[in-house]
Amino acid sequence: MTTTEVKTQIEAIGIIPAIRVGSAEDALFAVEAVSRGGIPIVELTMTVPGAVGLIAQLVRNSPGTIVGAGTVLDVETARECVEAGALFLTSTGLDYNVLEFAKERNVVAIPGAMTPTEVITAWKAGADFVKVFPCSHLGGAAYIRTLKTPLPQIPLIASGGVNQNTASDFIHAGASALGIGADLIPHEAIERRQTEWIHELARRFTRIVGAARERRSV
Repeated sequence: MTTTEVKTQIEAIGIIPAIRVGSAEDALFAVEAVSRGGIPIVELTMTVPGAVGLIAQLVRNSPGTIVGAGTVLDVETARECVEAGALFLTSTGLDYNVLEFAKERNVVAIPGAMTPTEVITAWKAGADFVKVFPCSHLGGAAYIRTLKTPLPQIPLIASGGVNQNTASDFIHAGASALGIGADLIPHEAIERRQTEWIHELARRFTRIVGAARERRSV
């Protein structure tokens, strides 16, 4: 997929599930469950054991899923992820070298930011989206709304504290997409291999995002 196609899909679906688990087996189960639940995008964080190899495996075996790498903190890790087939790179902060590498390799770049200065800096440096993290500690949806008022041109991804109670507020405040972890893929559901639980949560979050976007457009 091209960078434009990946960006379009992220914006259309509006949800980036973050996979942060303790084993490769758990990660594969989580990816399959959330994808079959209707969200064909996953962010596999580098804290997962053997994450780079898992990205390569997912790219080979799940061609309908957009696979990205999360918590990418240096260029060497970014290079390994891209060579494995990652279509987007995210981080909790802004690393210029990683961002520049992503742009050179035509991979979607989603650096993290907290302050307005960091958001503007990341955008000017070439970010495709800016991940505002951790949203819950910065004022939640109100903070996204505050940022979007003077910076409407910057697509923001709200991450940290996004759950079924807050997701609609974040979208209504102007977030282009939501980064969601355990509230979408509960650790207990993974441990018990309860696929339907994750399917139901995926459907719920998808409906929430859709409904919030409809209200925002009115």
